[in-house]
Amino acid sequence: MACFKLRKQDAGRTVLDILSEQIPAAPRSYLRQLLRKGKVHCGGKSLTEDTFLQGHETLQLPDSDRLQKLCAVTVPELTILLETETFLAVFKPAGLAVHSSAGHTDDNLTDRLRAWMHHRKAPYRIAPAHRLDIGTSGPVLFGKGRKATAALGKTLQSGEMRKIYLALVHGCPPQEGIMATAVRVQGKIKQAATRFRVQGRHGNSALLELELLSGRKHQIRQQCSEAGWPIYGDSRYGGPGLPGLIRLFLHCRELCWSTETGKSCYSVSSPLPEELCSILRSIQIDPPSPN
Repeated sequence: MACFKLRKQDAGRTVLDILSEQIPAAPRSYLRQLLRKGKVHCGGKSLTEDTFLQGHETLQLPDSDRLQKLCAVTVPELTILLETETFLAVFKPAGLAVHSSAGHTDDNLTDRLRAWMHHRKAPYRIAPAHRLDIGTSGPVLFGKGRKATAALGKTLQSGEMRKIYLALVHGCPPQEGIMATAVRVQGKIKQAATRFRVQGRHGNSALLELELLSGRKHQIRQQCSEAGWPIYGDSRYGGPGLPGLIRLFLHCRELCWSTETGKSCYSVSSPLPEELCSILRSIQIDPPSPN
């Protein structure tokens, strides 16, 4: 019998989502079949695909040749934050590009996920609905097929998706406010707006929670720099370094949106990575609690 010890980050997730991540080579339909037949157990009880777990349990799966082969398949490492029938939300670490691009042709998030889906024999092609800068971490949404990807893109372009970021800046911003300024995008000047609120500060450093009210490239980075509070690690826009910081201190914490029909609402959250929490502790700012 195969056993899977759950992790803290599995708390509040369904059995089906956890198994899809733990056995990425397994088709989701196959995992559903195991659950419907009562083949997945926890504490002696069979589980259903919608059972939510607390993150400390051990799951027991049946011994079968097919399951053993699926468990043995090596696939790219990914963290799936949320999966539905039409999309996936995948965590992107800092330093990894979303798309294939100059200097990132051999490894990028899209290719990793496509290889992952290939092992699951998915009958559709996945594509990202948006992107994050290489130096920024956080969730990226991928549509399952053209129709789903187009629907996500439409929601993003309409401005109906709430996007929350965290950034550590050098300077003394007011406690809260809105930055409404022009930014440069591919040689053109466009208006942009970002709501911000200070989450913690010490000396000349402040942790900001930022909500995008528009969606311009490098919007947060440009606006913070022009306001006199450049983001730590952002050499492009004048941000200073910090001991131990080897990346841009910018992280997408949450995405929230409704479907086109308005019948479903989704929220994807991604806690601040530990390497950034350590930086905050080193300058005596308390890291935000995970959502």
